[in-house]
Amino acid sequence: MARRTRSDYATGLLLATFAYATWGLFPLFFPLLKPASALEILAHRIFWTLLFLLLLLSVRHLWGSVRQQLARRQAMGLLAIAAVAVSSNWALYIWAVNSGHVVEGSFGYFINPLVAVLFGVSLLGERLRRLQWASVALGALAVLELTYAYGRPPWIALGLALTFALYGLVKKVAKVPAIEALAIETTYLIPFSLAYLLYLSVSGQSTFGHSSVGNTALLALTGVVTALPLLAFGGSVNRIPLSTVGLLQYITPVLQFLCGVLIYREVMTGAGWVGFVIVWVAVMVMSFDAIRTARDPEWVGGLQRVPAASSHGSNLPD
Repeated sequence: MARRTRSDYATGLLLATFAYATWGLFPLFFPLLKPASALEILAHRIFWTLLFLLLLLSVRHLWGSVRQQLARRQAMGLLAIAAVAVSSNWALYIWAVNSGHVVEGSFGYFINPLVAVLFGVSLLGERLRRLQWASVALGALAVLELTYAYGRPPWIALGLALTFALYGLVKKVAKVPAIEALAIETTYLIPFSLAYLLYLSVSGQSTFGHSSVGNTALLALTGVVTALPLLAFGGSVNRIPLSTVGLLQYITPVLQFLCGVLIYREVMTGAGWVGFVIVWVAVMVMSFDAIRTARDPEWVGGLQRVPAASSHGSNLPD
């Protein structure tokens, strides 16, 4: 592998920061799409993302690669699962933001890496170090604390963490390039998107073209807003170490949390603060362990495979 240059590292750092910061600021974007409902926003997001990706596939001459991937039946089945996972994640997060649950949504992305490593252990035969088991245990304790704080399990956070971790796991096993994968995933989803948009139009419930010029333009921009950070992330992973990418990922939930507390003034009880402090400690423990083991050739991102397990590359979803 060619040695990374200082310029490559700086570019990768910038791209990853842009991607995670953009995702972290989504709580400021989705409310601008009202009065569109979460499902209408999701349908537009799928439709405009696919259009943008089709253009990108043409500009970058990737149709040959798409045809190669379509011939891989197992990968296509995995991408169908990925499509369900990512659309569920999108729908839940849009609803959470527009329903006043920004803080709980951010908790889901704080615990997502913990859920991801549990998937790695249970499904890919990976083994955790002691500090990582400690971070997972702390994450579970944080979930229990928030259950007490909310008077119910943090279903939104758990749903976001599980769907995003499942998405990452499936993409890791499928091994399909980022642009081609997202294009195929949105193609799976486009019939449902078009059917719902047609239903809204026929029933007179569509806000697209009927609310304001600004609302219509913003709904059309959901494709670009979705695709750009994904492309930036894809460009970053080949330029900077995955251990660095793993640390930068927390930019997203930190910004989401700050949006919820400082901008939307969501109420945080004492018990709620305790839950978040616990998960932040879990994140720091996991990050410390990842940094400490990053240079150990037997360890990949702090996860060690049992001898019989095969390598599947990065577990970071694109």
